[in-house]
Amino acid sequence: MAGKKITKTELVDAVYEKTGIVRKDIKVVVDLALEGIKDALADGTVIELRGFGTFEIRRRKGRLKARNPKTGESVSVTSHGIAAFRPGRELKQAVWNVDSREDIFPGDGVR
Repeated sequence: MAGKKITKTELVDAVYEKTGIVRKDIKVVVDLALEGIKDALADGTVIELRGFGTFEIRRRKGRLKARNPKTGESVSVTSHGIAAFRPGRELKQAVWNVDSREDIFPGDGVR
């Protein structure tokens, strides 16, 4: 899926354009919010942002025979946690018809 990427700086700029709050203050708030999400996940807490989605930790089972895709070497992998995101209903509805938007997916429109 191709599309434009937005960096944290661009997100801060977008909030600045809409609110006029000092960019430095917006960056602090964004950094603290992301740090809070990261810390909560590390503690095993589920973060639910109504209308947006849910961040949670899922357990990935370990395997004795895994393959390093970069080198092709066989390695063993222990069980570990991964960060997972489940979109909320409002987010799902907002992106439902994104496939048909030519400005996001230039070309023949088939994905």
